[in-house]
Amino acid sequence: MTTTRAIAPTQINQIETGRLTRAVLAAVRIAVGLMWLQNVNWKRPPDFGQAAQNGLYQYTADAVQHPVLGAFSWLVQNVIFPNFALFGWGVLIAEFCLGAFLLVGFLTRFWAAIGILQTIAITLSVLNTPGEWQWSYYLMFAAQFVILATAAGRIAGVDGLLRPRWSLASGRPGRIAMALS
Repeated sequence: MTTTRAIAPTQINQIETGRLTRAVLAAVRIAVGLMWLQNVNWKRPPDFGQAAQNGLYQYTADAVQHPVLGAFSWLVQNVIFPNFALFGWGVLIAEFCLGAFLLVGFLTRFWAAIGILQTIAITLSVLNTPGEWQWSYYLMFAAQFVILATAAGRIAGVDGLLRPRWSLASGRPGRIAMALS
């Protein structure tokens, strides 16, 4: 005789949170972190490709040569290029931190949001450049939205280790850390 177990209505629409799902979410977070770290490689100080017209400089110039959004092209031409060394250092540091913190799963929601903003900037720079595969940017958005929505650092990450302490903290830093993780 076969028995069936009734499924409660609250269980019907729940997302599977078993080991495999958790492992996949951790793997996506780690892979995206490694992607950002790998891409730091071609952002080379001190001029970030400006003298040779390559590297970060060329990708930034694509925003003017192959505009996606006129206002963004104006921003690159009139604000970023005159301050390109400062911009280059900012991009290098932001992407290094983005990769490192996603890799270890620390303040993951915050860094996923930074990743979304960085992906917007990259997309607005190169989306119309000949030879670019547009779906790569859409997939970058999707991966970072998954990390943000699932708080993937709580799985095999530093966030998962520190959240119990943060939840007991009676102050603003603990509440902020809880929100950003």
